[in-house]
Amino acid sequence: MMKATIAGVVIAIVLIVLFALVGQRILKRALEKAEEPDAGSSPAATLTAAEATEAHDGFIFGRVTVGDGTIYEGRLRFGGDEEAFWGDYFNGSRKGNPWVAQVPPEQLRKSAPVEIFGFRIFQSQPETDVPRPFMARFGDITRVESNGRDLRVTLKSGTVFDLDLFAADDFADGVRVWDGSRGVVDLTESDIRSIDFRPGSPVVASPRLHGTVRTRWGEFTGFIQWNRAKGLGSDELDVPTAKGEVRLRFDTVRSIARNSRNSALVTLVDGEPIILSGNGEDGIANRGIYVDDRRYGRVLIPWGVVERVEFSPGGSGPSYDDFPAGRPLTGEVTLRDGRRLAGRLVYDLDESETTETLDAPSQFIDYTIFFGLVDSIVLPAPEKRGAERGAGRASV
Repeated sequence: MMKATIAGVVIAIVLIVLFALVGQRILKRALEKAEEPDAGSSPAATLTAAEATEAHDGFIFGRVTVGDGTIYEGRLRFGGDEEAFWGDYFNGSRKGNPWVAQVPPEQLRKSAPVEIFGFRIFQSQPETDVPRPFMARFGDITRVESNGRDLRVTLKSGTVFDLDLFAADDFADGVRVWDGSRGVVDLTESDIRSIDFRPGSPVVASPRLHGTVRTRWGEFTGFIQWNRAKGLGSDELDVPTAKGEVRLRFDTVRSIARNSRNSALVTLVDGEPIILSGNGEDGIANRGIYVDDRRYGRVLIPWGVVERVEFSPGGSGPSYDDFPAGRPLTGEVTLRDGRRLAGRLVYDLDESETTETLDAPSQFIDYTIFFGLVDSIVLPAPEKRGAERGAGRASV
């Protein structure tokens, strides 16, 4: 019995060693296979070893606390497949305006009178409730907190804004969390009590969309959000056509050129050209293309003025720590009569910090320029103002 036991132990050890050696070879072969590009895949869709080890810290990261106190922490993406990067915008509508009380009533704009069948119901009154859209990059925010009615947003500068919960579309669409221990979790706005933003660990994911958008008015280069939402190579360009819906991953696309009002010439990375026609994302239904151009901040380019989009590598963008806290706006204002006033500025009775934006269109393109980038604003002479008002022109 003793000899049989010893023999059994020896055989077991030999088998373990053999399995270890075989397993090692299998693992080695698997790793080598993983490093080899798939012959049937696009080069842009293949994650190379260099890309896998590259630090992608441009993704939104934070800690989400839900109603029962449970905490989810990790990479975040709003709306499930929309805002994913620190440079993307969180939008809403601010409640109240502290600057209105400092303006003489006679200088406030008056609301339009209400008339029914030619009879005036009430007279015009100064507008004391001036609408204040809220727009801030996720990299400028430290905390978002919901109380079920309002949404309180705290910026890095310490400034706090109360938003109308029902007008905060980005929050209403929910948040997807890549939690380290629980996996991927989708949370609705009713689930969320608060979100605390913070720097996160580098993320290995599909590259961010980057490239140059050529228009009849010039070129804009930077990170791209197609149709105002899709900003990852793994996101898809989906177009309904007469032959059915066509879906292409953006990381398989080299360029998209305008072919007509409702069609585009798509050139894939491997050189194959595809004509897409229809009212999908490449046609008239396109909501426009965001480009984070370093010269301006962000521009929104409508499909109607796009000539060509050429995609190129661009990394993952700035990290959370790359967004400095905003500072109060200060400057000097020169009046028409030559007088000069210097001190703190509140532009348009609204924007008061360097991280807030000057928003205006020019030649059909909407510019969102951070005041931290603006050196001066020069308005046209009074006689030219009427002619240029429609174009929204000013020297910035």
